[in-house]
Amino acid sequence: MPAAGSEGDEGPAGAGGPAGEQAGPGAPKLCGYLQKLSGKGPLRGFRSRWFVFDPRRCYLYYFKGPQEALPLGHLDIASACFSYHQPEAGAAGDEAAAFEVHSPSGAVAVLKAATRQDMTYWLQELQQKRWEYCNNLDAAKRDSRTSPTPSDLSKGLVAKDNPDLSILSQNASAERARNILAVETSPTDLVGEQAASQPAPVQPSAINFSLKQWSTEIKNSMSSLRKGNNENRRSVFYTTEEWEMLDPTPKDLEDSMALEEKRKHLAEGSKGLPSSAFPFDFGRIPHKTRRPLRDMIASSKNRNSSDSSPTEWYAGNGNKLVSELQLKYQSQQEELEKLKKDLLSQKELVRLLQQTVRSSQYDKYFATRLCEGVPKDKLELLHQKDDQILGLNNQLEKLNLEKDSLQQEVKNLKCKVGELNERLGMLMETIQAKDEVIMKLSRQLSECEDNTSSQSGAVNSSTATCTNKELQELDRLKDNLQGYKTQNKFLNKEILELSALRRNAEAREREWQAKYTSLEAKLCQIESKYLILLQEMKNPVCSEEQSPAREVITQLLEDALKAESSEQPEQAFFKPHLVSEYDIYGFQTVPEDDDEEKLVAKSRALDLRSLSLSENREISTGVKWENYLASTMNREMMRCVELKNLIRSGIPHEHRSKMWKWCVNLHVKKFKDSTVPGYFQTLLQNALEKQNPASKQIELDLLRTLPNNKHYSSPTSEGIQKLRNVLLAFSWRNPDIGYCQGLNRLVAIALLYLEQEDAFWCLVTIVEVFMPRDYYTKTLLGSQVDQRVFKDLMSEKLPRLHAHFEQYKVDYTLITFNWFLVVFVDSVVSDILFKIWDSFLYEGPKVIFRFALALFKYKEEEILKLQDSMSIFKYLRYFTRTILDARKLTAIAFGDLNPFPLRQIRNRRTYHLEKVRLELTELEAIREDFLRERETCVEKRDLISDDEEDS
Repeated sequence: MPAAGSEGDEGPAGAGGPAGEQAGPGAPKLCGYLQKLSGKGPLRGFRSRWFVFDPRRCYLYYFKGPQEALPLGHLDIASACFSYHQPEAGAAGDEAAAFEVHSPSGAVAVLKAATRQDMTYWLQELQQKRWEYCNNLDAAKRDSRTSPTPSDLSKGLVAKDNPDLSILSQNASAERARNILAVETSPTDLVGEQAASQPAPVQPSAINFSLKQWSTEIKNSMSSLRKGNNENRRSVFYTTEEWEMLDPTPKDLEDSMALEEKRKHLAEGSKGLPSSAFPFDFGRIPHKTRRPLRDMIASSKNRNSSDSSPTEWYAGNGNKLVSELQLKYQSQQEELEKLKKDLLSQKELVRLLQQTVRSSQYDKYFATRLCEGVPKDKLELLHQKDDQILGLNNQLEKLNLEKDSLQQEVKNLKCKVGELNERLGMLMETIQAKDEVIMKLSRQLSECEDNTSSQSGAVNSSTATCTNKELQELDRLKDNLQGYKTQNKFLNKEILELSALRRNAEAREREWQAKYTSLEAKLCQIESKYLILLQEMKNPVCSEEQSPAREVITQLLEDALKAESSEQPEQAFFKPHLVSEYDIYGFQTVPEDDDEEKLVAKSRALDLRSLSLSENREISTGVKWENYLASTMNREMMRCVELKNLIRSGIPHEHRSKMWKWCVNLHVKKFKDSTVPGYFQTLLQNALEKQNPASKQIELDLLRTLPNNKHYSSPTSEGIQKLRNVLLAFSWRNPDIGYCQGLNRLVAIALLYLEQEDAFWCLVTIVEVFMPRDYYTKTLLGSQVDQRVFKDLMSEKLPRLHAHFEQYKVDYTLITFNWFLVVFVDSVVSDILFKIWDSFLYEGPKVIFRFALALFKYKEEEILKLQDSMSIFKYLRYFTRTILDARKLTAIAFGDLNPFPLRQIRNRRTYHLEKVRLELTELEAIREDFLRERETCVEKRDLISDDEEDS
């Protein structure tokens, strides 16, 4: 079994209601889908698993899906503790529904429910199951071998048994505290048996993407980047033949202001110069400056286009391709930034040159006018006006720059407001009003939005944004507060439960220690007597009459057979009930009259108990059955290999009624479809009211059916009346057979798990469907044929044993005849008997041949050691009761004896049927000759035949 939380070799019981309540008989089973964190490295992620809780061992098993029979692993809930983290604001729903299961070894299993509601339900139920399990540690409570399920789950006589279970009294104050701290919640469709019909929830993760999808995503992303880069390049430089300036950034504005100050000082310094000192041609400046930039941009575009060709995406390793593209993209971005800076400097230089040329032209104009004789006062006035114009132009440029910066700022603010409004809308869609306060705030918010929509301006928009942010923050804080309150409740309840369970475990440990000391002392006493007995047997020191060995043996036998007393009621919970008076099927485990048989029976019961305890350490068969039955919730159960293998391993006690009824209906469906409703009651009424020749023999055999079973031990037992009704109804349905000894035992076994009418159809299945004709008639023709077929199979499958029987002339069919007639009733121990019946009712009579051969193969070596016919025959009469290991016997029957075709059995039945009929014809002829001779011969008239003697 893998460790808790492991996945690599990676339930089925009633889930209780609210915490603190005991799970009722009809409580739903705790099972459903959860995501489990597993894997290592880059493959680590959540995988969907089907979880089933097993109350027998308090394990939470997980499977690949509901249809799987073998679990991938398990979590030990009895010794685990649970926790979960309060998610941060804005966390995804997946994070909010994850919880942890901590094992004592330090391993942590991270599980994730579909919703937070499911997570709360799972945690509540797992806490409840742990509490119930740890407070009800009686072994009989969890062992299906000694604890029948409640009567509403099983039918028949066994379901009426309710053995007294020793249960610890629970702490009342702790129960009250647990109920107060419990959080009321209900599961969704992904929890419970109905979830088996739902598809497993898909968890998207990066590891599930194929390489093709990954490559496509990269290509699409880079294509959009290239498109964006091209658009940016075009808008940064120009779109027409002339310069087209964009809105400058704040940094560009600062640089521009610094350059403007330098230009002003330069203009003042060159104010009185007669001509310009710059030898530039102003008309050619844009052309000369523009062409190199366009060439640079075109070459950059060509380079980018060639470097980012789509054909490169389909070659090479994906990771290497991404890194190369990132480097190329980064280098192009750097080059683009550099070009932007160069462009800004060139534009600023051109603007300075334009202003310098303009001022030089003014100076030249004024110089020529002065030379023409313009008066000085007018010239000074012109100079003043010119200075005023220049100053106003400078102010106009500054105001234009300020205007552009303000426009850019307004545009940025509008973009931010638009983004915030979009984000606000998305958040408001996901937030649900949880109380009246939030509803009131929502109405106020809507009013504010209506008011702000009628107003214009950036100030009102920013005020509404701040109000929305405050409301969102208030809503988030309230949600966090509620979440932390729930988490605090859960953790307080977890601490309370763990503390109470720890105190209970310490008390149990102290009592177990005292019990262990007492048992160790008793063991020392028994071992001392055993050693004295061995010493006396090895070296006798006195005569037989005076030997202390006889006293020791007598004392040991008395101790072994002494009934268990309850002189110490305070230790009743810890007292091991190794051998009870009756097993779960109602069979008496130890006889009351014969001391020798009583000792053997008790020894056999102790061996069975030992086997059951060792089997309970492995994966419970009940878990596989619960998982299979959960997968058939919404579909009809059908024959399949998986079901056959499960039935061969044995049907659990709590599901046997359901499965036996299903098997019987499977075989007699054609009979039941042709009958009217109330068919069984009509047959029973006719048999009771009219003369029935079989009723006398039925009454004689009722108390002789299963005298060692408490359901049929006395005339007032409940099973006796049901047995009578079924046998009478069948005798009326099938008058050719009426009643045959053996039918009573078949019905008695069926009634342990089926109601009267279902047991009647079970008998119809065995007699009219499974067995050949004349199997239960007066001649028992079919039974004789099967014994000859069995002999053939013995010689084929077990040739050494068959030769051994032939050598000593042992007719083993005298023993096996009853096996076939009553399907091993009273021939094997009850645990093996019902496992044989499980497979028999599903597969048919071939199972009888399989197990009959398996019984002989199981004890083949022991039988071969016997060297005389008397000892062999004596051993064959009781050896089947010494076989206790049902698992080993089943493995021999369905594994070691293969192949085992049914066609071969049918062919041999046909062959031997003809031979037996010929022999019976010859015997009948001999009988008629005998009767004629007796009538004609006076000396033989007093002779009578066996048939006449029986009648």
